[in-house]
Amino acid sequence: MCLYVLEDEAGGTRPLGAASRWWLDKSLRALARDITRLGGQLTIQAGDGSACLDRVVEETGADTVYWNRRYGEGERNRDAAIKMHLTECGLEVKSFNARLLVEPWVLKTGSGGFYKVFTPFWKALRASYEAPTALPRPASLAGPKIDTLAIDDLSLHPRAPDWSSGFDTMWTPGEAGAQARLEDFLDGPVNAYPDARDLPGKDDSTSGLSPHLRFGEIGPAQVWRATLAAMEAGRVSEAGGWKFLSEIAWREFSYVLLYHRPDLADENYNRDFNHMPWRSDADARKAWQTGQTGYPIVDAGMRQLWQTGWMHNRVRMIVASFLTKHLLLHWRDGEDWFWDTLVDADPAANPASWQWTAGSGADAAPYFRVFNPITQGQKFDADGAYVRKWCPEIAALPNKFLHAPWTADKLVLAKAGIALGTDYPKPMIAHELGRKRALEAYETLKSRRETA
Repeated sequence: MCLYVLEDEAGGTRPLGAASRWWLDKSLRALARDITRLGGQLTIQAGDGSACLDRVVEETGADTVYWNRRYGEGERNRDAAIKMHLTECGLEVKSFNARLLVEPWVLKTGSGGFYKVFTPFWKALRASYEAPTALPRPASLAGPKIDTLAIDDLSLHPRAPDWSSGFDTMWTPGEAGAQARLEDFLDGPVNAYPDARDLPGKDDSTSGLSPHLRFGEIGPAQVWRATLAAMEAGRVSEAGGWKFLSEIAWREFSYVLLYHRPDLADENYNRDFNHMPWRSDADARKAWQTGQTGYPIVDAGMRQLWQTGWMHNRVRMIVASFLTKHLLLHWRDGEDWFWDTLVDADPAANPASWQWTAGSGADAAPYFRVFNPITQGQKFDADGAYVRKWCPEIAALPNKFLHAPWTADKLVLAKAGIALGTDYPKPMIAHELGRKRALEAYETLKSRRETA
């Protein structure tokens, strides 16, 4: 019997954000169809995970329960309690690794601790990992069929209003959609990945697998096997293939951090940042969330996120730097927003990446590294394709002024039909001022840390 339980918050899991709920709705529907084709039924329960399992065990007479491991502290504790309870009831209970290449406790440094720096972690993983042999697809999943909730009963899809229309045009949740994305990416685009991955205006510059990995529709071992096979066959270059797999490894590294630092989404990994003088500014946060900062590359990213549930990785770094450096708002403000609006909001990668950009994380970018949103746009969106797609009100500007509209003179603006401050906002803070304020805040942090 194939069982899915949508656990309540008491189960120790972080409640899914709205975009993730949208994906889960479609993913469950695809899974249910696949299971039905093999003669089975996806049984759905909701509420307390232990109580749901007890009901299903009693109704079916099951004597064995299997599940895939989770790595958040609350989830681990909850699963351990369920395993103990079911074992005491006389059942055989087994859990497995399905979402990671290597369990977070396996790879250790020379001193026996966990890796806190990505590069040596990646070297150790690459040198030691061998993907398990793929098992055949089951010929049948026929089993007992009991009463089940309908997917509609879970109320995952947004209503009143349904804001997800832009999602359907970009995504195909489910195993088939995941496999198609991987095959398409390995069929050429991966070879340009080392350079193209930083170009948000290029549609196939990244694999788009992150939400599929997030929801278990494809496993990292499958990605590893397929990529290595393509490299061995000469279809994929060594440079492209290994760079792609190193990004899969960043996700692994994030789970190591989450496992060993369970408060990753709530507390500074580097406790020195407890002394950081973050600002509180609801208006500034709202302008950032809605793509109204006056910096086109930032606004394009935030609008892409809102309309599609996803944002290009290079732009994620730019918008995160802008929030935590230029606006001096806490990284948790950004992490929470991404958690609610990303279809790939991952419990490990989302907080780890935000803390990396903010400077408070493991192996973090130095806090004084403040991305210049103007030069970042000019370098990685040189032809303006990305900004013009998501900020159409300034699309008529020449490339020279596209990433800094306020530098255009009145004639250029008039010719493009733009009234700054009306059609498109003026910058909410000058880059130089934002950078100066961020560096001053960091100096305050250091002085507070030294006197603490």
